[in-house]
Amino acid sequence: MVTPSRAPSPSRTTPGPPRGRPLRARSVWSGVLIGVGIAAFVDETVFHQLLHWHHFYDRSTPGVGLVSDGLFHAFGWFAVVIGLFMVADLRHRAGLVGRALAGGVLTGTGAFQLYDGTVQHKLMGLHQIRYHVDLTPYDLTWNILAVVFLGVGVVLLRSARSSKSSSAPGR
Repeated sequence: MVTPSRAPSPSRTTPGPPRGRPLRARSVWSGVLIGVGIAAFVDETVFHQLLHWHHFYDRSTPGVGLVSDGLFHAFGWFAVVIGLFMVADLRHRAGLVGRALAGGVLTGTGAFQLYDGTVQHKLMGLHQIRYHVDLTPYDLTWNILAVVFLGVGVVLLRSARSSKSSSAPGR
């Protein structure tokens, strides 16, 4: 019995980027997702769960706070997982740019932390780092670390863009 030949599915015939071509922008975005997820994970694990300093949303009941923590934790987890799938795809295509990935991770971490410290803590008032203490040293530490992460990330991103060694696959 002869089976009729089937045309390949469109997804298998649609060419992707050539293998071995550095994909800086995709490397950066995968790093940003991973960085945002790492920052969310550290915030959730250390400040919400271990130290019990706050919940993601503190303007309601403790039950609502726990649910908001769960949603926040899921958000961070999915950001890391999606970022890691992107890294795996980049490695498969031999297009990963290591400095761009590292710069994206640090930029994503710093951007998330600065957003959290300024928008969520101060503008929206969703929560504070701690309660019933002078917030100044906490806010300064939180936001200065965010700016340091951002600064180092931007330096790495600029280095990845201008460096010829970063154009080699896997760098």
